[in-house]
Amino acid sequence: MIIIPGLIDTHVHLREPGATQKEDFETGSKAAITGGYTVILDMPNNPQPTITPQALEEKDKLAKNRIYSDLGFHFGATLDSSQYFNQLNDRVFGLKVYMNHTTGTLLQEDPKILQTIFEAWPKNKVLMVHAEGETLKKAIALAKKNNNKLHVCHVSQASEIRLIKQAKLDGLSITCEVTAHHLFLTEKDAERLGPFGMMRPPLKDPNILWEAVKDQTIDMVASDHAPHTKEEKLSSNPPNGIPGLETTLPLLLTAVSEGKITIGDVIRLCHTNPAKIFNIPPQPDTFVEIDPTVTYNLSPVTLFTKCSWTPFEGMKVTGKVKRVVLRGKVVFKDGEVLGNPQGSVIYPFHLPYT
Repeated sequence: MIIIPGLIDTHVHLREPGATQKEDFETGSKAAITGGYTVILDMPNNPQPTITPQALEEKDKLAKNRIYSDLGFHFGATLDSSQYFNQLNDRVFGLKVYMNHTTGTLLQEDPKILQTIFEAWPKNKVLMVHAEGETLKKAIALAKKNNNKLHVCHVSQASEIRLIKQAKLDGLSITCEVTAHHLFLTEKDAERLGPFGMMRPPLKDPNILWEAVKDQTIDMVASDHAPHTKEEKLSSNPPNGIPGLETTLPLLLTAVSEGKITIGDVIRLCHTNPAKIFNIPPQPDTFVEIDPTVTYNLSPVTLFTKCSWTPFEGMKVTGKVKRVVLRGKVVFKDGEVLGNPQGSVIYPFHLPYT
Protein backbone atom coordinates (compact mmCIF):
# COMPACT_ATOMS: atom_id res chain seq x y z
CA MET A 1 0.00 0.00 0.00
CA ILE A 2 1.01 3.61 -0.65
CA ILE A 3 -0.21 6.34 1.72
CA ILE A 4 -0.65 9.87 0.35
CA PRO A 5 -2.24 13.02 1.82
CA GLY A 6 -5.90 13.72 1.12
CA LEU A 7 -6.01 15.29 -2.34
CA ILE A 8 -7.29 18.79 -3.14
CA ASP A 9 -9.36 19.65 -6.21
CA THR A 10 -9.74 23.39 -6.66
CA HIS A 11 -11.97 23.21 -9.75
CA VAL A 12 -15.28 21.39 -9.26
CA HIS A 13 -18.85 22.11 -10.40
CA LEU A 14 -21.31 20.56 -7.94
CA ARG A 15 -24.35 22.15 -9.65
CA GLU A 16 -26.22 23.05 -6.46
CA PRO A 17 -28.37 25.11 -6.33
CA GLY A 18 -30.20 25.21 -9.63
CA ALA A 19 -29.10 22.09 -11.52
CA THR A 20 -29.25 19.24 -9.02
CA GLN A 21 -30.45 16.79 -11.66
CA LYS A 22 -26.76 16.72 -12.68
CA GLU A 23 -25.09 16.62 -9.24
CA ASP A 24 -25.56 17.96 -5.72
CA PHE A 25 -23.40 18.55 -2.66
CA GLU A 26 -24.06 15.08 -1.27
CA THR A 27 -23.39 13.05 -4.43
CA GLY A 28 -20.51 15.25 -5.57
CA SER A 29 -18.69 15.09 -2.25
CA LYS A 30 -19.20 11.30 -2.16
CA ALA A 31 -17.60 11.15 -5.60
CA ALA A 32 -14.74 13.26 -4.26
CA ILE A 33 -14.05 10.98 -1.30
CA THR A 34 -14.10 7.84 -3.44
CA GLY A 35 -11.65 9.54 -5.80
CA GLY A 36 -9.21 10.33 -2.98
CA TYR A 37 -10.15 14.01 -2.64
CA THR A 38 -10.74 15.28 0.89
CA VAL A 39 -10.99 18.96 -0.13
CA ILE A 40 -12.89 20.33 -3.13
CA LEU A 41 -13.64 23.92 -4.18
CA ASP A 42 -16.93 24.64 -5.95
CA MET A 43 -17.26 26.97 -8.94
CA PRO A 44 -19.78 29.86 -9.11
CA ASN A 45 -21.43 29.36 -12.54
CA ASN A 46 -24.69 27.84 -11.29
CA PRO A 47 -28.01 28.74 -12.93
CA GLN A 48 -28.28 30.89 -9.80
CA PRO A 49 -24.68 32.18 -9.92
CA THR A 50 -22.59 32.82 -6.82
CA ILE A 51 -22.23 36.57 -7.31
CA THR A 52 -23.70 37.97 -4.08
CA PRO A 53 -23.02 37.32 -0.38
CA GLN A 54 -26.58 35.97 -0.16
CA ALA A 55 -25.95 33.38 -2.88
CA LEU A 56 -22.75 32.35 -1.11
CA GLU A 57 -24.59 32.03 2.19
CA GLU A 58 -27.23 29.85 0.55
CA LYS A 59 -24.56 27.45 -0.72
CA ASP A 60 -22.99 27.39 2.72
CA LYS A 61 -26.30 26.44 4.35
CA LEU A 62 -27.20 23.85 1.72
CA ALA A 63 -23.85 22.08 2.13
CA LYS A 64 -23.73 21.82 5.90
CA ASN A 65 -24.26 18.31 7.32
CA ARG A 66 -24.55 16.87 3.79
CA ILE A 67 -20.96 16.73 2.54
CA TYR A 68 -18.55 13.78 2.73
CA SER A 69 -15.42 15.78 1.86
CA ASP A 70 -14.49 19.27 2.98
CA LEU A 71 -15.88 21.94 0.67
CA GLY A 72 -15.04 25.56 -0.05
CA PHE A 73 -16.38 28.06 -2.56
CA HIS A 74 -15.22 30.42 -5.29
CA PHE A 75 -16.99 33.69 -6.17
CA GLY A 76 -18.16 34.79 -9.63
CA ALA A 77 -16.97 37.93 -11.40
CA THR A 78 -19.43 40.50 -12.77
CA LEU A 79 -19.50 44.29 -12.69
CA ASP A 80 -22.17 44.16 -9.96
CA SER A 81 -20.42 41.46 -7.92
CA SER A 82 -17.24 43.57 -7.70
CA GLN A 83 -18.85 45.71 -4.99
CA TYR A 84 -18.69 42.70 -2.63
CA PHE A 85 -15.07 41.65 -3.24
CA ASN A 86 -13.58 43.15 -0.08
CA GLN A 87 -16.31 41.64 2.11
CA LEU A 88 -15.40 38.11 1.03
CA ASN A 89 -11.71 37.86 1.86
CA ASP A 90 -12.33 35.29 4.60
CA ARG A 91 -15.17 33.46 2.87
CA VAL A 92 -14.01 32.38 -0.60
CA PHE A 93 -10.83 30.89 -2.02
CA GLY A 94 -10.78 32.59 -5.40
CA LEU A 95 -12.59 34.69 -7.98
CA LYS A 96 -13.56 33.03 -11.27
CA VAL A 97 -13.51 35.26 -14.35
CA TYR A 98 -15.04 33.71 -17.46
CA MET A 99 -13.40 35.32 -20.49
CA ASN A 100 -14.56 32.67 -23.00
CA HIS A 101 -17.96 31.07 -23.61
CA THR A 102 -18.83 28.12 -21.33
CA THR A 103 -21.67 26.90 -19.10
CA GLY A 104 -23.58 29.63 -17.28
CA THR A 105 -24.17 33.36 -17.62
CA LEU A 106 -20.91 34.83 -16.28
CA LEU A 107 -19.08 35.59 -19.55
CA GLN A 108 -17.15 38.88 -19.33
CA GLU A 109 -15.80 40.38 -22.57
CA ASP A 110 -16.08 44.15 -22.08
CA PRO A 111 -12.52 45.51 -21.52
CA LYS A 112 -13.72 48.22 -19.09
CA ILE A 113 -15.64 45.73 -16.94
CA LEU A 114 -12.70 43.33 -16.94
CA GLN A 115 -10.39 46.14 -15.81
CA THR A 116 -12.80 46.97 -12.96
CA ILE A 117 -12.88 43.30 -11.88
CA PHE A 118 -9.11 42.79 -11.98
CA GLU A 119 -8.51 46.10 -10.20
CA ALA A 120 -11.05 45.48 -7.44
CA TRP A 121 -10.16 41.89 -6.53
CA PRO A 122 -7.92 41.67 -3.40
CA LYS A 123 -4.27 41.27 -4.40
CA ASN A 124 -3.58 38.52 -1.84
CA LYS A 125 -6.23 36.21 -3.31
CA VAL A 126 -6.28 34.06 -6.42
CA LEU A 127 -8.00 35.39 -9.53
CA MET A 128 -8.86 32.42 -11.75
CA VAL A 129 -9.49 32.79 -15.46
CA HIS A 130 -11.18 30.69 -18.09
CA ALA A 131 -9.13 32.22 -20.90
CA GLU A 132 -8.47 30.16 -24.01
CA GLY A 133 -5.83 30.87 -26.64
CA GLU A 134 -5.53 34.55 -27.52
CA THR A 135 -7.81 35.56 -24.63
CA LEU A 136 -5.09 34.44 -22.22
CA LYS A 137 -2.89 37.29 -23.50
CA LYS A 138 -5.56 39.75 -22.32
CA ALA A 139 -5.79 38.06 -18.92
CA ILE A 140 -2.03 38.16 -18.40
CA ALA A 141 -1.87 41.82 -19.43
CA LEU A 142 -4.67 42.70 -17.00
CA ALA A 143 -3.05 40.73 -14.17
CA LYS A 144 0.29 42.42 -14.80
CA LYS A 145 -1.31 45.88 -14.85
CA ASN A 146 -3.30 45.27 -11.65
CA ASN A 147 -0.79 43.14 -9.73
CA ASN A 148 -3.11 40.14 -9.48
CA LYS A 149 -2.34 36.62 -8.32
CA LEU A 150 -3.43 34.92 -11.56
CA HIS A 151 -4.40 31.26 -11.95
CA VAL A 152 -5.12 29.87 -15.41
CA CYS A 153 -7.71 27.09 -15.49
CA HIS A 154 -7.56 23.98 -17.72
CA VAL A 155 -4.69 24.86 -20.06
CA SER A 156 -4.97 22.89 -23.29
CA GLN A 157 -2.78 24.45 -26.00
CA ALA A 158 0.90 24.91 -26.76
CA SER A 159 0.36 28.65 -27.22
CA GLU A 160 -1.04 28.91 -23.66
CA ILE A 161 1.93 27.01 -22.23
CA ARG A 162 4.31 29.42 -23.99
CA LEU A 163 2.47 32.47 -22.63
CA ILE A 164 2.49 31.09 -19.07
CA LYS A 165 6.18 30.16 -19.25
CA GLN A 166 7.06 33.67 -20.40
CA ALA A 167 4.87 35.27 -17.73
CA LYS A 168 6.62 33.20 -15.06
CA LEU A 169 10.01 34.26 -16.44
CA ASP A 170 8.81 37.89 -16.33
CA GLY A 171 8.07 37.55 -12.62
CA LEU A 172 4.27 37.60 -12.80
CA SER A 173 2.47 35.81 -9.97
CA ILE A 174 0.92 33.17 -12.23
CA THR A 175 0.02 29.52 -11.80
CA CYS A 176 -1.93 27.08 -13.95
CA GLU A 177 -3.69 23.74 -13.96
CA VAL A 178 -4.36 20.92 -16.39
CA THR A 179 -7.21 18.41 -16.29
CA ALA A 180 -6.97 14.64 -16.54
CA HIS A 181 -9.18 14.65 -19.64
CA HIS A 182 -6.77 16.97 -21.44
CA LEU A 183 -3.88 14.70 -20.42
CA PHE A 184 -5.48 11.36 -21.22
CA LEU A 185 -7.88 12.02 -24.11
CA THR A 186 -7.16 13.25 -27.64
CA GLU A 187 -9.02 14.89 -30.51
CA LYS A 188 -9.67 11.38 -31.87
CA ASP A 189 -11.32 10.46 -28.57
CA ALA A 190 -13.53 13.56 -28.89
CA GLU A 191 -14.75 12.30 -32.29
CA ARG A 192 -15.36 8.81 -30.90
CA LEU A 193 -17.22 10.07 -27.81
CA GLY A 194 -19.46 12.53 -29.64
CA PRO A 195 -21.38 14.70 -27.15
CA PHE A 196 -19.79 12.83 -24.24
CA GLY A 197 -16.43 14.23 -25.35
CA MET A 198 -17.64 17.82 -25.65
CA MET A 199 -15.91 20.18 -23.23
CA ARG A 200 -14.40 23.65 -22.97
CA PRO A 201 -11.59 23.96 -23.77
CA PRO A 202 -11.87 21.21 -26.42
CA LEU A 203 -9.41 18.31 -26.45
CA LYS A 204 -6.06 18.99 -28.15
CA ASP A 205 -2.63 17.31 -28.16
CA PRO A 206 -1.82 15.85 -24.71
CA ASN A 207 1.91 15.42 -25.45
CA ILE A 208 2.52 19.16 -25.12
CA LEU A 209 0.74 19.15 -21.76
CA TRP A 210 2.72 16.19 -20.45
CA GLU A 211 5.94 18.06 -21.26
CA ALA A 212 4.65 21.04 -19.25
CA VAL A 213 3.76 18.75 -16.34
CA LYS A 214 7.27 17.30 -16.34
CA ASP A 215 9.07 20.66 -16.50
CA GLN A 216 6.69 22.02 -13.80
CA THR A 217 5.25 24.82 -15.93
CA ILE A 218 1.92 23.26 -14.95
CA ASP A 219 1.45 23.64 -11.20
CA MET A 220 -1.49 21.35 -10.52
CA VAL A 221 -4.00 18.86 -11.85
CA ALA A 222 -7.69 19.68 -11.34
CA SER A 223 -10.65 17.57 -12.41
CA ASP A 224 -12.93 20.35 -13.73
CA HIS A 225 -15.66 17.92 -12.64
CA ALA A 226 -18.58 19.21 -14.72
CA PRO A 227 -21.36 16.60 -14.78
CA HIS A 228 -24.42 16.63 -17.01
CA THR A 229 -27.10 13.97 -17.33
CA LYS A 230 -26.98 11.50 -20.21
CA GLU A 231 -30.25 12.96 -21.49
CA GLU A 232 -28.73 16.45 -21.61
CA LYS A 233 -25.66 15.17 -23.43
CA LEU A 234 -27.84 13.38 -26.00
CA SER A 235 -30.06 16.41 -26.60
CA SER A 236 -30.03 18.55 -29.73
CA ASN A 237 -27.88 21.14 -27.92
CA PRO A 238 -25.54 19.15 -25.65
CA PRO A 239 -23.72 21.10 -22.93
CA ASN A 240 -19.94 21.08 -22.50
CA GLY A 241 -18.37 19.24 -19.59
CA ILE A 242 -17.63 15.80 -18.17
CA PRO A 243 -17.38 14.26 -14.68
CA GLY A 244 -13.86 13.69 -13.34
CA LEU A 245 -13.61 13.43 -9.55
CA GLU A 246 -13.53 9.63 -9.47
CA THR A 247 -11.30 9.03 -12.49
CA THR A 248 -8.51 11.61 -12.10
CA LEU A 249 -6.46 9.78 -9.46
CA PRO A 250 -6.70 6.32 -11.13
CA LEU A 251 -5.51 7.88 -14.38
CA LEU A 252 -2.59 9.62 -12.67
CA LEU A 253 -1.67 6.40 -10.83
CA THR A 254 -1.64 4.65 -14.20
CA ALA A 255 0.82 7.28 -15.44
CA VAL A 256 2.92 6.50 -12.35
CA SER A 257 2.83 2.77 -13.17
CA GLU A 258 3.98 3.60 -16.72
CA GLY A 259 6.87 5.76 -15.48
CA LYS A 260 5.50 9.03 -16.88
CA ILE A 261 5.42 10.66 -13.44
CA THR A 262 6.16 9.67 -9.84
CA ILE A 263 3.90 9.38 -6.83
CA GLY A 264 5.74 12.46 -5.53
CA ASP A 265 4.54 14.32 -8.62
CA VAL A 266 0.95 13.28 -7.87
CA ILE A 267 1.25 14.64 -4.32
CA ARG A 268 2.78 17.90 -5.57
CA LEU A 269 0.18 18.37 -8.33
CA CYS A 270 -2.88 17.33 -6.33
CA HIS A 271 -2.06 18.31 -2.75
CA THR A 272 1.00 20.45 -2.02
CA ASN A 273 0.68 23.06 -4.76
CA PRO A 274 -3.12 23.44 -4.53
CA ALA A 275 -2.81 23.90 -0.75
CA LYS A 276 -0.18 26.63 -1.12
CA ILE A 277 -1.75 28.46 -4.04
CA PHE A 278 -5.28 28.55 -2.64
CA ASN A 279 -4.48 28.71 1.10
CA ILE A 280 -6.30 25.48 1.92
CA PRO A 281 -6.57 24.81 5.68
CA PRO A 282 -4.63 21.73 6.80
CA GLN A 283 -6.49 18.52 7.64
CA PRO A 284 -4.93 16.62 10.55
CA ASP A 285 -4.82 12.83 10.45
CA THR A 286 -6.18 12.73 6.90
CA PHE A 287 -4.79 10.40 4.24
CA VAL A 288 -5.54 8.06 1.34
CA GLU A 289 -4.38 4.44 1.09
CA ILE A 290 -3.71 3.22 -2.44
CA ASP A 291 -2.98 -0.21 -3.83
CA PRO A 292 -0.66 0.60 -6.76
CA THR A 293 -0.77 -2.96 -8.15
CA VAL A 294 -4.49 -3.42 -8.89
CA THR A 295 -5.37 -3.28 -12.57
CA TYR A 296 -9.01 -2.85 -13.63
CA ASN A 297 -11.27 -1.17 -16.19
CA LEU A 298 -13.05 2.07 -15.33
CA SER A 299 -16.80 1.56 -15.19
CA PRO A 300 -19.76 3.89 -14.58
CA VAL A 301 -21.36 1.15 -12.46
CA THR A 302 -19.02 1.94 -9.55
CA LEU A 303 -19.33 5.73 -9.73
CA PHE A 304 -21.01 7.81 -7.03
CA THR A 305 -21.51 10.88 -9.22
CA LYS A 306 -25.21 11.43 -9.94
CA CYS A 307 -24.66 11.62 -13.70
CA SER A 308 -23.47 7.97 -13.76
CA TRP A 309 -21.24 8.07 -16.85
CA THR A 310 -17.61 8.68 -17.71
CA PRO A 311 -15.78 9.29 -21.00
CA PHE A 312 -13.12 6.91 -19.67
CA GLU A 313 -15.49 3.92 -19.59
CA GLY A 314 -13.60 0.71 -20.36
CA MET A 315 -10.15 2.30 -19.99
CA LYS A 316 -7.64 0.02 -18.26
CA VAL A 317 -6.00 1.65 -15.22
CA THR A 318 -3.50 0.56 -12.58
CA GLY A 319 -3.80 1.81 -8.99
CA LYS A 320 -6.88 1.96 -6.80
CA VAL A 321 -8.05 3.90 -3.75
CA LYS A 322 -8.62 1.36 -0.97
CA ARG A 323 -9.26 3.56 2.05
CA VAL A 324 -9.74 7.24 2.87
CA VAL A 325 -9.34 8.62 6.40
CA LEU A 326 -10.68 12.12 7.19
CA ARG A 327 -9.60 13.59 10.54
CA GLY A 328 -9.03 10.13 11.97
CA LYS A 329 -12.31 8.61 10.73
CA VAL A 330 -12.48 6.02 7.96
CA VAL A 331 -14.92 7.51 5.44
CA PHE A 332 -14.28 5.20 2.49
CA LYS A 333 -13.12 1.60 2.36
CA ASP A 334 -13.05 -0.98 -0.44
CA GLY A 335 -15.59 0.73 -2.65
CA GLU A 336 -18.00 1.78 0.09
CA VAL A 337 -18.66 5.21 1.61
CA LEU A 338 -18.95 4.75 5.37
CA GLY A 339 -21.07 6.50 8.00
CA ASN A 340 -22.68 9.90 8.01
CA PRO A 341 -21.21 12.92 6.17
CA GLN A 342 -18.00 14.02 7.94
CA GLY A 343 -17.09 16.95 5.70
CA SER A 344 -17.04 20.61 6.71
CA VAL A 345 -17.53 23.87 4.84
CA ILE A 346 -14.07 25.45 4.93
CA TYR A 347 -12.62 28.95 4.60
CA PRO A 348 -9.15 30.19 3.56
CA PHE A 349 -6.16 29.55 5.81
CA HIS A 350 -4.29 32.77 6.58
CA LEU A 351 -1.10 31.63 8.28
CA PRO A 352 1.96 31.32 5.99
CA TYR A 353 2.73 27.86 4.65
CA THR A 354 6.09 26.32 5.50
